Amino acid sequence: MATEVKLPRLGQGMEMGTIVKWLKSEGDEVKKGEPLYELDTDKVTQEVEADASGVLLKIRVREGEVAVGHTIAVIGEADESVPDARPAKPAPKASEPESRVTEMKHRITSSRENGRIKASPLARRIARERGIDLENIAGTGPEGRVVAEDVERAAAGTSPAAPSRHAAVALAEDVDVQSLSSMRKTIARRLTEAWQAPVFQLGVTVDMERAHAVRAKLVELNRESAKPTLSDLLTKICAAALMRHRTLNALYQGDAVAMYPTANVGIAVAVAQGLVVPVIRSCERLSIQEIANARADLVERARAGKLKQEDLTDGTFTISNLGMYGIERFIAVLNPPQVAILAVGSVEDKVVAVAGEPRVRPRMELTLTCDHRAVDGASGAQFLTTVKQFLEEPGLAL
Repeated sequence: MATEVKLPRLGQGMEMGTIVKWLKSEGDEVKKGEPLYELDTDKVTQEVEADASGVLLKIRVREGEVAVGHTIAVIGEADESVPDARPAKPAPKASEPESRVTEMKHRITSSRENGRIKASPLARRIARERGIDLENIAGTGPEGRVVAEDVERAAAGTSPAAPSRHAAVALAEDVDVQSLSSMRKTIARRLTEAWQAPVFQLGVTVDMERAHAVRAKLVELNRESAKPTLSDLLTKICAAALMRHRTLNALYQGDAVAMYPTANVGIAVAVAQGLVVPVIRSCERLSIQEIANARADLVERARAGKLKQEDLTDGTFTISNLGMYGIERFIAVLNPPQVAILAVGSVEDKVVAVAGEPRVRPRMELTLTCDHRAVDGASGAQFLTTVKQFLEEPGLAL
């Protein structure tokens, strides 16, 4: 008997996904657990595995945005016949501008279901945070559902419009226009959310001589595994510091702050589409070598586009390191709902006073950004002081 392939819900709050491409063609044999198609969600592009074996009889949706639970394909026996999906009725034509008015009214009307406005959870949350009434927003999602982009356009007082003929010609001749991917849209939305939070920054300069020595010894002792980096050492040290200062290992939830008992540290990774933050869980329980192995695997899969939704969830703190690009200091933007993020600069040799004498020492600058709604200045300062102490004398982290 034929099995319908439905778009899965890959994470809490996921309502939509965009099919990028199919890895199998109609008529191909498919095995359960074998990659079937690529799906772009608001967090990651990943391969989705088949949940049944057989022959791919029909692809219902070749590409584009699809609602969770919608049938996108059919798998069955080779000799089974599958009727085509019933085509949607074409909308009646109307004159301009009457057609636009009619379409807008239809969208607003179709956004209701039993008197309740149909909207994604994300759209409702954004509307609530920005004080926007969903009543008069025209939904562009499936069946008139109001999606996050609709609320953002309403907040900005804009709506999608076709460019004028002259603008279109100019764009065609001079400008390479690329539509935002789901990941890029999510980055834009989350950065906007982050800038709405009242934040403050704290900075320290760390002597990295002892940390360099520890890292060199770790590399010497672990020749066959992933080579530990200063970032791996810093991840372990931050996890230890977070266990002592749990107000920073937390998520802001509007009317509450959830402080977590384990340090799930997100590592910001640059990829072709933008930025992803895969998470290494329970870092306080892992050795530096185990952190290095986990980091190497996540970075490799991130750059190959092979991350899964679960790789990006449950983070409680984020580290953003631009030291490898020669950046000495910078301010990282919060990764909401997390309440803190640490920006890491490059290690540079500096002339400093040691016991009253000039010495050349490896120095690194750290900048901590905190959400002031959840973290006070003293708490942030104490955490950053602990991180500095641990880096300058790693044995203190034990």
